[in-house]
Amino acid sequence: MYALDVATPAGRDPSPIVDRLRDAFADRGRVAVVRRDATLDAPTHTTVRVGDGGVRSTAATPLDLDAVLDDLAATHDYAITVGFSDAALPRLALGDADAADPLARADDAGEVDVAAVADALEATEPYESLASLVARAKRSPDAEFSGAIATFTGRVRAKEDPEDAPTEALEFEKYDGVAEERLAEIRADIEARDGVYEVLLHHRTGRIEAGADIVFVVVLAGHRREAFRAVEDGIDRLKDEVPLFKKEVTVDESFWRHERDA
Repeated sequence: MYALDVATPAGRDPSPIVDRLRDAFADRGRVAVVRRDATLDAPTHTTVRVGDGGVRSTAATPLDLDAVLDDLAATHDYAITVGFSDAALPRLALGDADAADPLARADDAGEVDVAAVADALEATEPYESLASLVARAKRSPDAEFSGAIATFTGRVRAKEDPEDAPTEALEFEKYDGVAEERLAEIRADIEARDGVYEVLLHHRTGRIEAGADIVFVVVLAGHRREAFRAVEDGIDRLKDEVPLFKKEVTVDESFWRHERDA
């Protein structure tokens, strides 16, 4: 799924550009629009309504944007977010809206080339979650031969020892091009094994807060043993072979891990 945040000047209605983007994206896939609304009361219970046209729910459990996008990524091709200026997403900025290095900027909604924005968005890293990768594995042409899906999720650890200074976040950069090639090689090697039908690997980049997910490995296989071995080999090879650079940000300092280990 590709996610795009829309930033508009204070007091300007974002609906005109959101509607244009939604219609343009809908020609390419399924679209979700996520709006921040501080006036909504938190529900005291969860209600789910199921009809022929889909599902509508209200949840008693508070959800942040990441949790919403994680769920949407399994069933949608695009997400447009509105009012989430702190989200680490590609951004379309209108007028003098505050946005550092936006994907695109225009004075008003009518000036935006929405097709060009869609093309530029599809050149960015897609938003993946464990749910989206599992859903993709289940759509494999070989799914009928599979009796197992095994997964691994790596997350940002706040502490390794009780006396450690807490880690606030990790920041990841990748060697573009080479990282993708190495991931493709690992995937092809493991998928060549008997009984392994689909291998999906995804490592997030940018700033990732403590407790958040970093990396996913999903394996579709005939049996559990093949699946478990493939998952373990997948994450081990990803960490050993894919050029990713990690900066650790603690409450006391920040440093690049490869420089500290040198």
